Amino acid sequence: MANKAHVSVYVASLACSTVLNLFFFINLYVGGDWKLSWSKKAAAEAEAVAAISCSGHGRAYLDGLVLNGKEPICECNSCYGGPDCSLFLPACPANADGGDPFFLEPFWMQHATSSALVVAGWHRMGYSYSDYSFISQELESHIRTLHSVVGNAVTAGRYIVFGAGSTQLLNAAVSALSPDNSSSPARVVALFPYYPVYKTQTELFQSKNYTFEGDASLWENSTGNATMNFIEFVTSPNNPDGQLRKAVLHGHPNAKAIYDRAYYWPHFSPIPTPADEDVMIFTISKFTGHAGARFGWAIIKDEAVYERMTTYMSLNTFGVSRDSQLRALKLLKVVLEDEAREIFEFGYKIMRDRWEKLSKTLSTSKRFSLQKLAPQFCSFSQKVKAPSPAYAWLKCEREEDRDCYSVLEAAGITGREGGLFGAEHRYVRLSLIRSQDDFDLLLHRLTKISGEEGAKPGQFNVINIS
Repeated sequence: MANKAHVSVYVASLACSTVLNLFFFINLYVGGDWKLSWSKKAAAEAEAVAAISCSGHGRAYLDGLVLNGKEPICECNSCYGGPDCSLFLPACPANADGGDPFFLEPFWMQHATSSALVVAGWHRMGYSYSDYSFISQELESHIRTLHSVVGNAVTAGRYIVFGAGSTQLLNAAVSALSPDNSSSPARVVALFPYYPVYKTQTELFQSKNYTFEGDASLWENSTGNATMNFIEFVTSPNNPDGQLRKAVLHGHPNAKAIYDRAYYWPHFSPIPTPADEDVMIFTISKFTGHAGARFGWAIIKDEAVYERMTTYMSLNTFGVSRDSQLRALKLLKVVLEDEAREIFEFGYKIMRDRWEKLSKTLSTSKRFSLQKLAPQFCSFSQKVKAPSPAYAWLKCEREEDRDCYSVLEAAGITGREGGLFGAEHRYVRLSLIRSQDDFDLLLHRLTKISGEEGAKPGQFNVINIS
């Protein structure tokens, strides 16, 4: 009888517990009686700042400058000013220099609800996660899923390292691949034109284990280099010209490659096959457009290289900000809701249209030319895609226009000098990934230049648009 009594009490307790849990669940998720508590004020502040009108030519931010104790001020796009960014500045040069990926800002405004993030004041206050690592296992899992869905990189059987954008990971990889014997330092090279950070960062650290030695092609057939150690940076698609590249020193017995895959996403490039190199580096900056989040990752094949890169990150910064990892996770969840279709279709349409407009504007020009890019099959979209590069690699063709940067500067356009990429000064990189305001003004100024091809160097009329 006693046993039956105990069973009856247990069953009654279980039933009560189930009813109570059901009651709380209904009230929380169905009844709508449950209210926000500590997050309510934060959410209201975020929405209030996001609602500040900046005339469509700027944005206000939660961490923006506050004047007179009021709301944050508008931060205006290039060539716009005034309290609400409604004032066009006609003498302002078109900004085609920086790599800020503002072209994706409208996408995230359309997904304001799903991409919003509220963080508790006590979120991840420690140095590490519960497994004593500096990497969110959930974020790593989403990154692997992302590459599987997009088909732009092999992650099975590979290791993943997080970094503060790709920039930190570049030197971590160089350090990990360099020999410990300083009597034979690694020669760091890259095929011209190359991303300038490879040179400036390598020289900044002044390591005895590696030195920057310039153009990779100069060492391809060099006699006596069989015993030399090489680390080759391979940017594919390339920054600045958008070309898909392979290592020049492939097959050299002592050459190792670091593949910078920052732009290997469907809005910038067709994805013919998954990347499958020993060291591959990606960044959220050119994927979702959140350059300010400073988050990137490396996919590593060799365990020893992985361990050395992990040690580098641990000693350098104790890993990546936990807040950055949380934001990256939130963004990836949004992207993966529809298997990344929407963001890449959105981004590709903008980049393709900008490239087509730019190409058409300069198609009849004898003074300027652009890099040649051909349509190519993309395994992600399962169709042949027209070019949609992040940058235009413009060349001044006239003999007297040896300094192309100055030619464009005189016409009211600021690009990035070709010499910074190891190329001739006849080249200038023009960014196509900035805001619509930036691109519209760039196109307007280039249209004007094309109509003044008979003008002598420096004789351009800088035009204004309203």
